[in-house]
Amino acid sequence: MKAFMDKDFLLETETAKHLFHDYAEKLPLVDYHCHLNPQEIYEDRRFNNIVEVWLGGQNPDGSFAGDHYKWRMMRSNGIDESYITGNKPPYERFLKLAEALEMAIGNPMYHWCHLELQQFFGVYEPLTTESAPRIWEICNDKLQNDPEMSARGLIKKANVAFIGTTDDPIDDLQWHEKIAADKTFDVVVGPSFRPDKAVNIHKAGWKEYMEKLAASVGKKNLATMADVLDALTERLEYFHARGCKASDHGLDYVPFQDYTVEQADAVYQKALKGEKLTTEEVEGFQTVILLHLGKAYTRLNITMQLHYSCLRNNNQRIFKAQGPDTGVDAIAQNTCGGNISKLLSALDEEASLPQTILYSLNPVDNAQLGSLIGCFQDASIPGKIQHGSAWWFNDNKTGMEEQMISLANLGLLGNFIGMLTDSRSFLSYARHDYFRRILCNLVGKWVENGEYPNLESSLKKIIEGVSCRNAMRYFDL
Repeated sequence: MKAFMDKDFLLETETAKHLFHDYAEKLPLVDYHCHLNPQEIYEDRRFNNIVEVWLGGQNPDGSFAGDHYKWRMMRSNGIDESYITGNKPPYERFLKLAEALEMAIGNPMYHWCHLELQQFFGVYEPLTTESAPRIWEICNDKLQNDPEMSARGLIKKANVAFIGTTDDPIDDLQWHEKIAADKTFDVVVGPSFRPDKAVNIHKAGWKEYMEKLAASVGKKNLATMADVLDALTERLEYFHARGCKASDHGLDYVPFQDYTVEQADAVYQKALKGEKLTTEEVEGFQTVILLHLGKAYTRLNITMQLHYSCLRNNNQRIFKAQGPDTGVDAIAQNTCGGNISKLLSALDEEASLPQTILYSLNPVDNAQLGSLIGCFQDASIPGKIQHGSAWWFNDNKTGMEEQMISLANLGLLGNFIGMLTDSRSFLSYARHDYFRRILCNLVGKWVENGEYPNLESSLKKIIEGVSCRNAMRYFDL
């Protein structure tokens, strides 16, 4: 029987152990898509206890923030919401978390939590209801007394080279500017352009948001579709000047309608008047924005990320009480591969196709994306169009293996830009270690099975590339 999560955790062969320990383990992390708060990075936030890091909860302004992966796990164990996102004492919440985690066999949360305990707190004992009191004391002592356990210290301890946060176009990016000007902190923290609120013309709050977008460019209103496109371009250029390397679009599905700017303007005018829009009109408006921004991304060398196929806010009771991103989302089924093809092709025809990363939350789409990206590669950079890493409900051992096997079958795994955290937690960098172990184990099995030669130079290039160096090249770091 193997020891529980020892140094060779998930590494089943000698080749896998060699690839991980000699090549992957010590490389810097490129976390090109996450949801960390740049203000907390600049102010070097310190945490009072492990619950603040792991669970979070309700903020003073009434919003909720924290690790919704853990919230879902605790709800699945029948735990009352007051212990999950509520105001129960932190120690009681921690005990309830330990109670749920003990039941999470086969869930990536079990591995992630223990990797975080090992790497940041030096705790190698499994977290159970019995060990929880001891682990609570150890973690809190380090958080309160170890100078390296602040937000910046955790980032440095994880050997992070680059962080791409997720930011609204109207954000003034003051915290990014302050981080960049601080010579005592050498980790690059760049904003990512997330224009979803402007794109989602059919969703609540859109009209009010457009007023804020107008104010961000010094206007009273955006009277026409051309004004909207100009405002988004101005804000994108503002982001670019402050180190933006990527955009991020969180779409229900990828739309495509062959609309002109004039047709989109007619839709825009209807929406401003509060008139009901058809699905085609919504998609036409969205397509015009996506094509316009795609061309701007190409001009500014900004990568376009398209995330889609999430069925959001399913539990209306929790959504109404806590808002979005609080653990009540699920995998959707969308057949939009044809639309993605049309979008990429339209940009390609005008020599304006940016570097693009495609993520579907539905793993059924793996083969479709793996085959589709091969239609739009070119000589500008290896792997210009990427099948994004296993995302959200798929960033578990099975999901990561399936995504990488599909990519290897249909494309070039060696050009993959690898893992990201997509997280709001400063401890979630352990997920990169998890990913690298799975990668090395997969490649190690192929080598030991005679499916790929045991060529040291080639294996080194592949493992170091997927772990770190491909992303460094892709984002021009």
